[in-house]
Amino acid sequence: MAIGISMKRLNRWHFVFAAILFCGSAWLWWTQAPAVVEAEVRSPQPAVNHPAPALTLPTLEGTSYSLGDELGKPVVVNFWATWCAPCRAEMPMLQSTWERYGDDVTIIGVDLDEDPAVVQAFVDELELTFPILLDDGGVVAERFNVSGLPTTFFIDSDGIIRQIYPGQLHSAILAEGILDISK
Repeated sequence: MAIGISMKRLNRWHFVFAAILFCGSAWLWWTQAPAVVEAEVRSPQPAVNHPAPALTLPTLEGTSYSLGDELGKPVVVNFWATWCAPCRAEMPMLQSTWERYGDDVTIIGVDLDEDPAVVQAFVDELELTFPILLDDGGVVAERFNVSGLPTTFFIDSDGIIRQIYPGQLHSAILAEGILDISK
């Protein structure tokens, strides 16, 4: 009789264990995100040796500027803001590079979500003459996956990103990046 009672208890625990295992597996299956939907939501991120995302933004002068218009020329795209100390420090170097290379390399500054009057005052103070674009709302910065300022993209004449440099540029890094996209 003692053997019959312990067998019933053993069978009951097996049943409880199987029920918990089944319910837990069903819950995990039910709550997982569908892989197809997740892949559709993610947009492709810019990467080295891949085409640069589209970039069309207003300039400080109020005209529209498109990166696609620069195909056939190497381009340096620098995301920055006036409140960013490293951004401010690298601007004179970008200006002198713009003056040095002229029409051979395009330098573009993309200001991240600031009032145009603030940007204009900064541009006037440093006498910047390369194109300054205004990314109101940071839409283009998001498309380029910019997570910190400054961030610089070196894009060759075919529109392919050859280097992404997060952080403050130094003259050697800028020169190396331009050499790489000018080949």
